[in-house]
Amino acid sequence: MVGGRVAVESTPLPPDAAAGGRRAADLPRSIEARKIGVGVGYSIEGIEGMPEVEHGADLAALIVGSTALEDGDILVVTSKIVSKAEGRVVAAADREQAITDETVRVIATREYEGGVTRIVENRQGIIGAAAGVDASNAPDGTVLLLPVDPDASARALATGIRSLTGHAIGVILSDTLGRPWREGQTDIAIGAAGVHVFDDLRGGTDASGKPLAVTMPCVADEIAGAAELVKGKSAGVPVAVVRGLGRYVGELDLPGARSIQRPADRDLFRVGADEAYDNGYRDGFEESQSEGSLRRDS
Repeated sequence: MVGGRVAVESTPLPPDAAAGGRRAADLPRSIEARKIGVGVGYSIEGIEGMPEVEHGADLAALIVGSTALEDGDILVVTSKIVSKAEGRVVAAADREQAITDETVRVIATREYEGGVTRIVENRQGIIGAAAGVDASNAPDGTVLLLPVDPDASARALATGIRSLTGHAIGVILSDTLGRPWREGQTDIAIGAAGVHVFDDLRGGTDASGKPLAVTMPCVADEIAGAAELVKGKSAGVPVAVVRGLGRYVGELDLPGARSIQRPADRDLFRVGADEAYDNGYRDGFEESQSEGSLRRDS
């Protein structure tokens, strides 16, 4: 505990970096980082003691009233409290219909004892289980939907906090997702404002001088995942302050988290294996029927 808050801090690197004895300041950095200067330490503190959020709550005022903020801070805000403030709540009995309503495209389904798991793309462009409809940390008898436009929600929150504090603050809205081929879950950024969501290293070189052609860390997801270590799922800590990464804070019109979603023409895994098999079988059957009809006509 640090000052009454949960905290984690990275271990600073020694002045002489391991790569060829060069100093950390001499290591390759992104264009934006070169302008501001790369730090080698950061801290994350969960904001404890925030009141329960209800529909219509002023989240900016609640957060500013709960902690002191500085220029360059990044707030990682659990999307559920944004959903509560925006009234994105439906009755638990309507959960399955809510999942259907929030679904744009089905990726995969799998039956299990007691129901069906649906992996879908939702209205926000996020691919995950149940379209993001979740009962955890929701009022009894209800489930929460994701914010309608997480980037817009993040932008409104960042604007309010910047207005109240006079500081350049970045905001990331986070939610928990599973990962293909990996057990467990992690938090990712579903909304962002005033934050560079990528650290684009393409065109630079690595510590050995080799060119970097595709390296583009998604720092918004990395920050969201790190912040979850101090927020947790049951600790009642919905917001964390990340300090020491001000080089990623920028203007409010920066691309948001929607820009993280991979375009369809570069998506190698558009559907699940079972769905791909069914689609191929159906297409093959329809083609054979069409060819059969042509043979009969001839």
